[in-house]
Amino acid sequence: MTIRTLGGTARGALAKGLAAAGVALAFGMATMPSAHAVYAIAQYGAPKYPQGFTHFDYVNPDAPKGGTLVLANPDRLTSFDKFNPFTLRGNAAPGLGMLFESLTTGSMDEVASAYGLLADDIRIAPDALSVTFHINPRAHFSNGDPVTAADVKFSLDTLKSRQAAPSMQAYFSEITRAVVVDPATIRFEFKSNNRELPLIAGGMPVFSHKWGMRPDGSRIAFDQLAFEPPIGSGPYVIDRYSNGRTITYQLDPNYWGKDLAVRVGTNNFTRITYKLYSDDVARLEAFKAGEYDALVENVSRNWVRRDVGKRFDSGELIKREFPQHNGTGMQGFVMNLRKPVFQDVRVRHALDLALDFQWLNRMLFYSQYRRLDSWFANTPLQPKGLPSPGELALLDPWRKSLDPAVFGPPPVQPVTTPPGSLRANLLQARQLLADAGWTYRDGALRNAKGEPFTFEVLDDTAASSQWAPIMAQYTQALKRLGIQVNYRSVDFALYQKRLDAFDFDMTTIKFPDVQVPGAEQVDRFGSKAADEAGSGNLIGVKSLAIDAILKALTQAQTLEQLLDATHALDRVLMHGYYVVPQWYSATHRVAYRNTLAYPAKLPLYYGAGDWIISTWWRKPQAAPAQAAQH
Repeated sequence: MTIRTLGGTARGALAKGLAAAGVALAFGMATMPSAHAVYAIAQYGAPKYPQGFTHFDYVNPDAPKGGTLVLANPDRLTSFDKFNPFTLRGNAAPGLGMLFESLTTGSMDEVASAYGLLADDIRIAPDALSVTFHINPRAHFSNGDPVTAADVKFSLDTLKSRQAAPSMQAYFSEITRAVVVDPATIRFEFKSNNRELPLIAGGMPVFSHKWGMRPDGSRIAFDQLAFEPPIGSGPYVIDRYSNGRTITYQLDPNYWGKDLAVRVGTNNFTRITYKLYSDDVARLEAFKAGEYDALVENVSRNWVRRDVGKRFDSGELIKREFPQHNGTGMQGFVMNLRKPVFQDVRVRHALDLALDFQWLNRMLFYSQYRRLDSWFANTPLQPKGLPSPGELALLDPWRKSLDPAVFGPPPVQPVTTPPGSLRANLLQARQLLADAGWTYRDGALRNAKGEPFTFEVLDDTAASSQWAPIMAQYTQALKRLGIQVNYRSVDFALYQKRLDAFDFDMTTIKFPDVQVPGAEQVDRFGSKAADEAGSGNLIGVKSLAIDAILKALTQAQTLEQLLDATHALDRVLMHGYYVVPQWYSATHRVAYRNTLAYPAKLPLYYGAGDWIISTWWRKPQAAPAQAAQH
């Protein structure tokens, strides 16, 4: 199904520059950071690629360059009103991550390694309380200015300021400051010895201090930047755009980094155009009509029943499922704990019991999905069995405030396949609701004050048609418990605004997968973030136990410590029933024109959309899909 992904455009652009991109846990044990300058760093163990490597294994170094790639909405965004992806207000255009680069970049076939991009060497202090980057003298912005340490400092100071989205402030909060050592050298200083912080610093998007500067030297406030073209050092620049519905990027002919080992075989299209359609139906029909080149299909029904037609039959359009080893992230019905109705864990557990996943998978999803049972499903980050001694060391201090079940096995999601049944699950849910003070009388489930149990599920209009049959099953089951659910869809801009203000009861969110958990978990579950509009803590979690576990997670010095903290976090979150977990797919479903090609070797950990943009190419002499007219 089509899902609204947590993070918005700001967190999406940031994620593109971060190094943590996988979950293969074949790490060596952590070693003391090096005090000498190196070409690459790893959070644990050593980088996969040796010094002097020529290209990543999953690219075609001889891929032809040229042509136009035309794409549709990469998510539920249907229009844009700004080019600044780092602020809270408004909706940023898709693809802006191609304009910005960072000091380092990761690879798609290893975990938490960072290779020099803008930086040509990296020096981590012996006490790990700072990292110093030397900027490649060739690096320059799209306006021709060299990238300097002052620009890097300006970028950090801006992203940590109140003019940036709260998620940005939270993500970089452990970086105390950036110090300009000389015009080509920048040092980041940290609050603590945290192995993730050099990667966070290296993955920070860098932009020119001239972005937003008027000819007279005055400056437009960062949070007021709208259609002022960003000044970044990335491979693409904005070519043209129209009506907040189409945008075309052009490969910068003067791009400075095209010969770097981390860039060989990438950025193969001369132009990349995004066309935004009003809803999923229009988007699908446009693809079948040949209006754009590739579709990452998130709707199982479409993949089986609707991604068909004469162009598929002729071979002009190709369907393929690509295996991937990403963690799944969490996707589910998210409850807002700021609402009194959701504050009792027994109520939240009852709502989990009412979802009949087996029926949905069989009748609506063509048995293509698996049920989520962890915030880190499909990875070694998911806990198994009883807590380890390391996990208990983190959990025991909070035993009095935690559900005793946290100290047992992870919870198992309810099933309705025989001998299980939805009726049995609802009987269990009814008892939990009664224990929480909710009883059925006068035609509704009511609390001691006589108030009926009712809440709203918020969605955006573009996806409502996909979710209607799912919501019909779920709301019908809740109705049998006496719970009244109102399903409301609004346009995307209002939907995002309400989420940023925490003005919702329940909604469906996909939390992006992470392979090496770190600072983003603080933004999602930290108590402080719960009170910051626009943060990732949509749930409104405020827990001293979770805060303590998050501190241990971000300060982990070894892989074993990281796993213990992540397992402990997952146990507390799953037993808290903050979301009704939904489902995931073990493959990327991609339909594409036969004029496109991709490397023979697939990466391990990747998003299908970014993979297409960064490593695919157009076959020579192949005509592109019809681009938007301006």
